[in-house]
Amino acid sequence: MGWDRQIKRLMLALALTCALGWLFKSHCAPGGWTGSEQYSTGCYSDAVPFWDGRGVAGGEVPYFQARLEYPVLTGALIWAEGGVTRLLFGASANAMHFLFIVTLVNALLAGLVLWLLRRAGMDDRRLWAWALAPPLVLYVGHNWDMLAIAFAVAAMLLARESRTVAAAATAGLGLAAKLYPVLMLPLLGLGALFGSDDPWLKRLRLATLLSLAAIAAWAAANLPVAAFAFTNWSEFYTFSSERSGTAASFWEIMGVQGWWVTSTPDRNLYAALAFLAGAAAIIGLGWHQHRARLWILFTPLLAWFMLTNKVYSPQFDLWLYPMLLMTAPRLRPVALFVAAGTAAYFAEFWWFASTDGAWPYAITPIHIAIAAAIRAGAMLWLIADAVRLAPPEWIGRQSQP
Repeated sequence: MGWDRQIKRLMLALALTCALGWLFKSHCAPGGWTGSEQYSTGCYSDAVPFWDGRGVAGGEVPYFQARLEYPVLTGALIWAEGGVTRLLFGASANAMHFLFIVTLVNALLAGLVLWLLRRAGMDDRRLWAWALAPPLVLYVGHNWDMLAIAFAVAAMLLARESRTVAAAATAGLGLAAKLYPVLMLPLLGLGALFGSDDPWLKRLRLATLLSLAAIAAWAAANLPVAAFAFTNWSEFYTFSSERSGTAASFWEIMGVQGWWVTSTPDRNLYAALAFLAGAAAIIGLGWHQHRARLWILFTPLLAWFMLTNKVYSPQFDLWLYPMLLMTAPRLRPVALFVAAGTAAYFAEFWWFASTDGAWPYAITPIHIAIAAAIRAGAMLWLIADAVRLAPPEWIGRQSQP
C-alpha cells in the first residue's frame, strides 16, 4: 500500500509537470506563430513545423516518401503520432493537435522512466527530482528525444543488474532513435573485457555477444529502410555532418565572439579529437573507482560529448538530466546545471527574437555565452564528481520486484 501511494503521488506530480510543459508549448496562437512569439515566449516546438514541412499532415511515410533528419525509430514514432493525430481529429487536424499528441506520448515515456527508476530502487529525493523536473516543462513538448532517453535509462538499469547483453541491445535500439546512446557501448565492451577476473576466453565471449546484440538491434531497425530508401535514410548522418553549429555550442560561441573562428569541417575534426581525448581521460581516471561498473561513466561521457559537440541544441539538457539523477554523487551541481540550462534556453530563443526585431530586443550572443559558460562549469563539476567519487548509494541496492 505504501508503494502504491508513493508511486501514485509521483505519477500525479509528473502528470502536472508534463501538463505545465504542454501549456508552455501550446500557449502560442493556434493559428500559427506571429511576431516571433515562438522565440519571445519560448513556445517553439519542432512538432509545429514538422506537421506540414515533413509531410506528417498528409501521412507521408518517413524516408520512403518524406525527408527526415532523424534516425529511423524516431521517424517511426513521428509517423505513428501523425497517424494518431489524423485519426483522432480527422479533417480538422492541425499542428497544434499534433503537438498535443507528441507531448502526450513524451509524457508517457517520462512516466515509463519514472516507473523504471522507482522499480530500480532510486531514492525518493531523486525520484521527486524527475517527477518535478524543470527540463520536462521546457522539453516534454519540444521534440522526440524522450524515446532515446527512455532507451538510455533502460540500458543503464539493465547494466546495473549485470544484464549486459540486454543492455547492449537496448543501447543499440537507442542508437536507432538518436546518436548519443552509442557512447554506452564501448563502456559495456571494456567492462566485459577488463571489468572482472573471469577467464580471458569467457570475457572475450561476453564482449563478442555484446557487440553482436548491439549491431543486431540497430540493424533490425535500420536495414529495411536503408535498403530501399538509402538517400533519405542517410539524411540524418549527412545533415549532422554538414551542420555548422548552434548558438550555445562552444565552437559557435568562440566563432561569434571572434576568439577562434572555425569552418564546419574543422569543427567536425576538432570536436571529434576533443571528445576522444576527454573520453580517454574520463575512462582512465575513473577506472579505479568504477572498474566493476564502467557503465556509470556513461554520464560524464555524455556530458563531455555535449560540451565538445559543434551542436548544443537546448533539449540536449534533457538527455543528461535523468542520467545525472541516476549517477551524480551530489545534487548541488545538478541544480546549477538545470538553472544555467534554463537561462541558456531563454537566452538563445530571446536572441532569435531580437534578430527578428521582436521582444526582448536587447539580447545578444554574449548573454548566450554567459549562460552557456555557467552551464559548462556545472557540467565540468559533474564530470569531475562522477570520475572521482563513489556513485549514489541506491546504485548498489537490489532492484525491487
